[in-house]
Amino acid sequence: MKISILASGSKGNAVYIETGETRLLIDAGLSATELMKRLDAIGVERSSLHGILISHDHSDHTRGAGTLARRLKIPIIVSNLTKEACEPLLKKCEAVGFESGTSFTFRDISIHPFQTTHDAVDPHGFIIESVDGRYGHATDFGVVTRLITEKLKGCRAVVIEANHDEEMLMNGPYPWHLKQRIKSRHGHISNTESIGLLAELLHDRLEGIFLTHLSEVNNDPKLPQTAAEKLLASQNRCNPQLCIGDQYQPSSMLAI
Repeated sequence: MKISILASGSKGNAVYIETGETRLLIDAGLSATELMKRLDAIGVERSSLHGILISHDHSDHTRGAGTLARRLKIPIIVSNLTKEACEPLLKKCEAVGFESGTSFTFRDISIHPFQTTHDAVDPHGFIIESVDGRYGHATDFGVVTRLITEKLKGCRAVVIEANHDEEMLMNGPYPWHLKQRIKSRHGHISNTESIGLLAELLHDRLEGIFLTHLSEVNNDPKLPQTAAEKLLASQNRCNPQLCIGDQYQPSSMLAI
């Protein structure tokens, strides 16, 4: 399994996943043109993409999905409720619906969608399972639920968000209503909450950690990176590669 964070942040999100027979985007929050440039940058032939899996309806996760799917003639995999919310975006696309909590197969992978807590129509995280093991993906949630924690356990690689530093958020320029929205159970988790979740996910086969969806205004990449490195140094169960997602350039490809 190969993984690259193509883009991460409030201006757009996309993750590339590759298994033996499948090349998949999770979210497509940049323009189709920019997404294809970033696939080029990591050495992936754009025409080899097989599908786009959407986590929720917000534009920073869906912006380029329809255009990219139509250009490449690939399906968009989306929950049935999100499909209804994004109907104009998905015009003339093949949209494959799923229901929360119901696993399904796409080519050589099994996809297990699970509910998250965010102010979207029907937000989901995903476990993607192949012969190479399990990959866990959960961003855009305001509280670390038991469901999220249990679903992400046992994965060889995880993508989780580390959206904001609490002090930077509260002392920063955002209006109060937006600060409250971010801090709510339907907003985003902080660095502290992210590292707390990560501590629950450490096991001897964990090989990759991606911290994503960092706020450009209310976070500093050094903060979650330092906290994650401190956590990893305090244990001897695993020695995973650590990657901090970037808004403007894709990460290197992690092979697990």
